[in-house]
Amino acid sequence: MQKTTARRTEAQPPDAASPEAVPHPEGVSNDEFRAALSRLAAGVVLVTAHDPDDGPKGADAGMTATSFMSVSLDPPLVVVSLRNGSRMDDLLDEQPMWAASMLSESHVRVAGRFAMKGRISDRLLFEDMSYRRGEVSGAPLIDGALTVLECRTEQRIVTGDHTLVVGRVLTAAVPGGSGDGGPLTYFRGKYRQLGQGQGQG
Repeated sequence: MQKTTARRTEAQPPDAASPEAVPHPEGVSNDEFRAALSRLAAGVVLVTAHDPDDGPKGADAGMTATSFMSVSLDPPLVVVSLRNGSRMDDLLDEQPMWAASMLSESHVRVAGRFAMKGRISDRLLFEDMSYRRGEVSGAPLIDGALTVLECRTEQRIVTGDHTLVVGRVLTAAVPGGSGDGGPLTYFRGKYRQLGQGQGQG
């Protein structure tokens, strides 16, 4: 499949309305859509992969995802939504093997660091983290995660400004120890714990 490239858009004139507030032809604006969907609570997953072509020994990449779900039991399939042209989208267009660590409530900082805009290199982000390497995917599996999955891409579906990556689950593990806590969730723009009234930004 051909790699998706970001479209070049012309700059808006200074007095033009923000594209976030301008309704689409169907009537809803970006801001309205974000506000509505922010009320849908989601689990938080760290998607990881190893890039064998980045440096002498390759390099790891990670991305915090809240658009992740199971889609089939037979065969076992999951799907994650990636922004077109992102580091992870480009990598998984070339590397079919990847992993997903379902984060626990103790992983707020992990989720935040891999979701930052203009963040530092992934190599530095992984430097002080505790993880093991998946035997099948070679991708980092985060210690203390509620569940860790290793996947192989079955299908890529470009839709709008994102790509849906459907992965066949090759291994699934439910670690013990610190992974027995509650799940980390994302609701109304903040990371939260189950039953928690106030979120963590």
